[in-house]
Amino acid sequence: METTIEKKGLSGFDLKRIALVLMVLDHIHYFFGFTGSIPIWFSMLGRLPAPLFLFCLVEGFIHTRNRKKYFLRIYAITIAMGLVQYSMMIFGLARPDGFFPQNQIFANFSILIVILQGIHWLSQKDWLKGLAAVVIPLAWPFIVMQLVGVIPSLGQWAGLVHYTVLPMHTAILDGGTIYILLGILLYLLRNNRKLQAVGYFAAAILLHVGFVSLAVPDIKLSQFFTEAFEWMGAFAGIFMLLYNGKRGKGSKHFFYWFYPAHVYVLFALSWGLYHLLH
Repeated sequence: METTIEKKGLSGFDLKRIALVLMVLDHIHYFFGFTGSIPIWFSMLGRLPAPLFLFCLVEGFIHTRNRKKYFLRIYAITIAMGLVQYSMMIFGLARPDGFFPQNQIFANFSILIVILQGIHWLSQKDWLKGLAAVVIPLAWPFIVMQLVGVIPSLGQWAGLVHYTVLPMHTAILDGGTIYILLGILLYLLRNNRKLQAVGYFAAAILLHVGFVSLAVPDIKLSQFFTEAFEWMGAFAGIFMLLYNGKRGKGSKHFFYWFYPAHVYVLFALSWGLYHLLH
């Protein structure tokens, strides 16, 4: 893989290209794992793309000239992919084995951008807007749970809202709450690249291992290297350290559209292969 080296480091587009290749490997394992022929290391390497895209998102938020346009572009893809996923769930469009793609990384990004803008407003002492933008997205899942507990019939509507206009970070499977917290950390440490990279490395391991340990108290150490290896995304901190602060050359729109396009192409191919094998 060729990269454009500028000032002894990797540009933003270099990081995205690396993340894209590793993401495809991860999704090959995700969609075709049912064959038993895809090596697990595809998925292990696939722990790196989400943190790299998360890092690039924070950098994009910091340097974009139009944060509203930046948010709306990501939010539109969030809604579109959410509607597709919701339709698959409701109308039985899953693969015959019950599998359907649950890729919501753009939902993570949408939530995070709102929170980062809130932090920015707080830094400018715009307390009301700042607190609202930070607290409401973080508290939203818990507000919904309380409402559904009081009015159970709201459950179905809550699902539709989550997959469209107001995603809940606790219900996102590829990232979720952990990546929201890590994204906030990356933003807060943005002025010190070494501290940012090291901080991400340490926090990613602690959060992933901590959450899994709480959810599965009897988990064995060996399982963190065979099953619960989400913590391996911490090594994305090495690439963050190599970032040279430059955007680099390439089409910014390509990455936005490649993500949903390759998800549905791989899903369609896996559907066809499943029928051939069964």
